[in-house]
Amino acid sequence: MTTPTSAGRGVAPTSGRRTEAITVDRAAGLQLPARVETRLREALPGVAEDAVEAIIEEVPAYAAARAFMVDTIEAAVRTALGGFLTLAARSTDPSSPLRPAQAASYELGRGEARNGRSLDALLSAYRIGARVSWRELSAVAVEAELDSARLARFAELVFAYIDELSAASVAGHAAELATAERHHRQQLDRVARDLLRGGVSDETVDRHAARASWQPPRTLTAVLVSEEQLREVRPLVDPSSLVVEGELPDAPPNDDTCALLLPNLTAKARKTLVDNGSRLGLVIGQTVPWREVAVSYDRARRAQATVAADGGRAAYDTDAHLAELVVAADREALADLRRRVLAPLDELTETQRPKLEETLRAWLLHRGRREAVAEQLFVHPQTVRYRVGQLRELFGDSLDDPDTVRDLVIALAAPSAE
Repeated sequence: MTTPTSAGRGVAPTSGRRTEAITVDRAAGLQLPARVETRLREALPGVAEDAVEAIIEEVPAYAAARAFMVDTIEAAVRTALGGFLTLAARSTDPSSPLRPAQAASYELGRGEARNGRSLDALLSAYRIGARVSWRELSAVAVEAELDSARLARFAELVFAYIDELSAASVAGHAAELATAERHHRQQLDRVARDLLRGGVSDETVDRHAARASWQPPRTLTAVLVSEEQLREVRPLVDPSSLVVEGELPDAPPNDDTCALLLPNLTAKARKTLVDNGSRLGLVIGQTVPWREVAVSYDRARRAQATVAADGGRAAYDTDAHLAELVVAADREALADLRRRVLAPLDELTETQRPKLEETLRAWLLHRGRREAVAEQLFVHPQTVRYRVGQLRELFGDSLDDPDTVRDLVIALAAPSAE
């Protein structure tokens, strides 16, 4: 039997050569008389026509295509029967008497896969063709006075030969499906990369989507995950999600991140993804109209940098961390802002400064409610009062200035920014 190579051609593996050798040996032991061979060849056109008619009548997939399949099926049957008689008569190169018919059967299997017909339909056609061919060829052989011993060998050869051809067609069918699937994945990858890069014209994206037979969803959401965790994430997302592996647009060198583009992600599905992917290091961008998924990808990329800087591995939903992303958008600017607005704390000791920073942050966020600040810091309200007094001495009237308060809130929003 043949198997596909990367170029789609068939080669004979070791197991196939062994099976072929058995079939050839059977043919060698048959010694078909010349008169019988002549009668069989004369009957060949009629046998082919009857086999084709039976296949078309009994296999629904071929019956539906009767108008344009008759010639193709008849050509295949004639090739198969002609090859069989050549094998039975041993009239050509004895080293590879099966190869031409095998190659034709392999290509037949590929063609049937391209035309969308199932393997079951193809194998049914082989069974029916073998039945009709054996019935009619054996009748001709008996009329030509082929003795019973050689008739039995003739029957054995018929079915061994059909097994060889059907196995070759199965290999061709599988090879074509694998090729088609690989081509489909490549086309989908092109669509996904077009979308991630952004700036690709709508016409180009639409053309590539059509080639991939991809129906765009209403929305897409970009999700980033490491290559190592991709296998665990796949069961958590819609099977129709686009997956991009390998080098991603604007990715740093040696980055092992993969991108998934999730179609029509609902709020409930988003929460489920965050909950179930909590230990997988997911970064989930915002949900956007499908053509704008580059925006979601860009946000997820920026968020990924923030997560990496903080050493986090939990699932990170950008929708739940918008303020944090805004603050972290320019880390150098944030560091400069911290140095400027927190300058009054520079003279404090390493022990004093963290306590007063923490108190200032809580006091600003709780809008001066001493009890709430004390509860958050796990200290007595009098301790809060004392620390706020210290802050008043350090910052003076600027703590009542709206612009200063704004800058302090931003500067203190990410205490580990420096």
